[in-house]
Amino acid sequence: MVEYLQSDMQCEGLLECLHGLKQLDRRCFEVLVETEDPMTVDEVAEAVERERSTAYRSIQRLLQAGLIQKEQVNYEHGGYYHVYLPTDPNEVADDMQRMLNDWYAQMGTLIQEFRDKYDDKILTAE
Repeated sequence: MVEYLQSDMQCEGLLECLHGLKQLDRRCFEVLVETEDPMTVDEVAEAVERERSTAYRSIQRLLQAGLIQKEQVNYEHGGYYHVYLPTDPNEVADDMQRMLNDWYAQMGTLIQEFRDKYDDKILTAE
């Protein structure tokens, strides 16, 4: 964690850090953001030059993280397919802020527990 905090963090680094995403996930996300229209998994796979199954796994991680959305497109004569598009950046940023606030609160609790546990032992040793 110290190395990550001291590194020159870029905006996309937040996606990797807060959501546990991989480099390919970030590439898939960037492709979806850069295009004006929603894309199928096949189109994303082609854009990132990976197999469909590999792109699909990245898409699933992005969906789980809430960074993209899935929409169903129906054919006129029955059947359907799915397309993917990025979630509103403000919504994503708000979610990241909530995650950071939760993490900060948890770290504060752990630090206080550390203080309580070891402060008592040091005071009694003196």
